[in-house]
Amino acid sequence: MATFTLTHGTRYSNYDVVQTLQASEIGIGQSITISGSTGGFNGTHTVLAVPVYAFLGIDDEGDFVYDYDAIIPNQLLFKHNGDDLERGAITGTLTWTETCSWIVAADVLSWLGISVATANDTAFVTVCTEAANAWAYKARKMAGYQGESLSSVPSSAVKLGTIMYAAALYRERGSVDSFASFQDMGSPTPVGSMGQIMRLLGIRRSQVA
Repeated sequence: MATFTLTHGTRYSNYDVVQTLQASEIGIGQSITISGSTGGFNGTHTVLAVPVYAFLGIDDEGDFVYDYDAIIPNQLLFKHNGDDLERGAITGTLTWTETCSWIVAADVLSWLGISVATANDTAFVTVCTEAANAWAYKARKMAGYQGESLSSVPSSAVKLGTIMYAAALYRERGSVDSFASFQDMGSPTPVGSMGQIMRLLGIRRSQVA
């Protein structure tokens, strides 16, 4: 979870724009929570735009209108009913949690080809799914893929790689290291190698011109 300090805010036509002291990677469609603010900006909101100009309201067709002569960095725009408020200094805190949802538990179960037996199994598949989403997003970000949507998977290959990683986590349940095995029994065939998973995710790739 990341926390940012609010410095300014404005409201026109039931749309709010807040400015943060620090730059952020928050994008359109992501959820933010504002607390302790002056001016009535508190609440959980969905970001509709990340403007770089002063917000003036909306036109008759519902499009956002800006003053292109006034550049203002670190702004976030969202829907929030209330009285119009001229741009001014405010206080408060904005919190944001990166929550990737490229795959869902049903994707993992379909790939595994199994039906979970208990509620604990279902819960664990969900945990593996969430962990795979978080890992895949951060791994691609560290590999140089910037500005990717947290809700829309970049490609079918990335989706498959994320599913395979979640399945691998599920198969490792109860083992000490990697897949479970027993002294007098052969080790189960792994559900997918990390090499294949990383190729699908496009990470650790050769850096060529």
